[in-house]
Amino acid sequence: MSLKERLSNVDLEQLFTAILSLKNQEECDAFFEDICTLSEVKAMSQRLEVAKMLNKGENYNNIAKATGASSTTVSRVNRCLHYGAGGYVRVMQVINKGVTRK
Repeated sequence: MSLKERLSNVDLEQLFTAILSLKNQEECDAFFEDICTLSEVKAMSQRLEVAKMLNKGENYNNIAKATGASSTTVSRVNRCLHYGAGGYVRVMQVINKGVTRK
């Protein structure tokens, strides 16, 4: 079941529409600075780094040391990479290609 199906509401749709409307790094920076706390942004960026390292075959201990993520976070990200909705997999493809939006 997708996040949208689990939370099915107008607020979630509005959030996704807002994110998809961002055209560049500057707009993204401004939006996330306004909508998230510093801790929330750090947590999301940490999970993305964990996913990148897992995708490269790094072991849990090295990832935890390098990122500061807990073993629980590393495990959860790994589970999502392998059995999740495909979000991390899609983003890893974009990151690995070096694709950026202008």
